[in-house]
Amino acid sequence: MAVLGVAGCSSADPGTAYPVQTAVSSASQQAKAAQLPARPAELPIAGVDPCALIGQAQLDELKVTSVPRKAADPQDGPTCVLDANTTEPFHAFHLRVVDADLQEWLTGARRKNSMTTAPVSVEGYPALTNYRASGTPSDCEVLVGAANGETLAAQAFAITSGGFSQPQLCELATQAAGLAVQGLKAPS
Repeated sequence: MAVLGVAGCSSADPGTAYPVQTAVSSASQQAKAAQLPARPAELPIAGVDPCALIGQAQLDELKVTSVPRKAADPQDGPTCVLDANTTEPFHAFHLRVVDADLQEWLTGARRKNSMTTAPVSVEGYPALTNYRASGTPSDCEVLVGAANGETLAAQAFAITSGGFSQPQLCELATQAAGLAVQGLKAPS
């Protein structure tokens, strides 16, 4: 009796294959969801201008050298672009207000098998680091569950190729996310 095993890959992009989701990977994503801390309070972000969340002192802390500006073509909701391009290695940030629950990146429609996610806490709020683990590190995104169905995303990009390790990019994104959450918590 012969036994035949079949493994499959899937991808929307030709040449970017990744394993098809299995019950084990789904279970591991649910385990990650269980590791997220409870949200200490709702921080509604609908209608918030992400550029207004970071003050000059925080821009200096992030080494941002440009005036924060709205993205010309935001992909996922209101997006603020911040550049750090005076001294190398150059980098940039995107702060986004996303109309989706944090769980979507673990067990929902925004989950991608090609991305590595890890539960973290940002200013006491449930969050995920989200990045592609293969190749030269180019970015890291930190997603903060600010309110039910609302996520604040802070993404750090390496402009200077090879200028940052993956942990460094995730540290920058976590720092930006923390400063943005502080901005949300500050009284208006």
